[in-house]
Amino acid sequence: MTESPSHGAVLTIDLAALTDNWRRLAARCAPAACAAVVKADAYGLGIEAVVPALWNAGCRRFYVAHLSEAERTRRVAPQARIAVLNGLPPGAAPAYAALDALPVLGSQDEIAEWRAFAQQNPAHAALLHVDTGMNRLGLRVEEALALDPSGLNLAGLLSHFVSSEAPDDPLNARQIAMFDTLRRAFPGLSASLSNSSGFFLGGMAGYDEFRAGYALYGGNPAPGRTNPMRPVIRLDAPVVGLRTVPKGETIGYNAQWTARRDSRIAIVSVGYADGFPRSASATDARPGGEGRVAGLIVSFAGRVSMDLITLDVTDLPEGSLRRGATIALIDEVLTVDRVGERAGSIGYEVLTSLGRRYRRRYLEG
Repeated sequence: MTESPSHGAVLTIDLAALTDNWRRLAARCAPAACAAVVKADAYGLGIEAVVPALWNAGCRRFYVAHLSEAERTRRVAPQARIAVLNGLPPGAAPAYAALDALPVLGSQDEIAEWRAFAQQNPAHAALLHVDTGMNRLGLRVEEALALDPSGLNLAGLLSHFVSSEAPDDPLNARQIAMFDTLRRAFPGLSASLSNSSGFFLGGMAGYDEFRAGYALYGGNPAPGRTNPMRPVIRLDAPVVGLRTVPKGETIGYNAQWTARRDSRIAIVSVGYADGFPRSASATDARPGGEGRVAGLIVSFAGRVSMDLITLDVTDLPEGSLRRGATIALIDEVLTVDRVGERAGSIGYEVLTSLGRRYRRRYLEG
């Protein structure tokens, strides 16, 4: 375990499942390369554990968001190709070169700064980001088509899907068509468009690289269909107290949940300070989050507070739950997607918000 034992909840991270997910995706996109997106501390699971596991499984390309993440990735994967999605901060070109990391250039200012650097340091490459519909980072298509790439030492061209999780969205086909136009304009560059859901779209034969992110960590890249990925995390929260709440009394801050019967309530040692979403709170007006114990689903009762969650365990057999037992808040049934949905959010937020107080247990396989 890599975290302090002072917090009772255990976050189990199955690295064997994670690497199996990478292999499945790599096989799906072959002969294209399958890169791993390990930004946000490897989606909350830990760069220092996740990157070596993926490297040992055969992954050689990694994407991060910040230069600091590239530094951490480089320390544990000295030979990897590392690209930084959030671009080139002013004056940072020498730091990229020293780290042998590729900035993903997405504006005219970044391109001008990198061009000036690359002309004096031609051994160092960059990637070009072109926006095909997201309207965040990246050159507009017409800007890219007018770009003179000489002196930039570009190694690749990339863009990002807007709605690839919705395969029938016509924007997917429009983005693919725009990106294919760009590929023809930059024929010597490696082409990368696909995120996790893009692995399950058609129309991208011949692309050079696919970028696996959320799906690596067990999230469903094909919403509405059976998840093709293995679950990677499990969160078990210890029961620190049990109490009976009479019918008609309320539980938690602001008295938002009222017992409709005499209720047995379990209190577990996890809260929003641990990254569990407060939006998963249960009120009289709406259901909230869930737990699972002995194969049975139990519901939240009241607000998620900073360090504690209360659950209605009235329907469990009398005496079946004791102080010191555990209730699963994330597992193979209560997936990150389901937890996110119950919280009015998404599984991505659940993963990347995982707190630092958990005892982290890595399963190597």
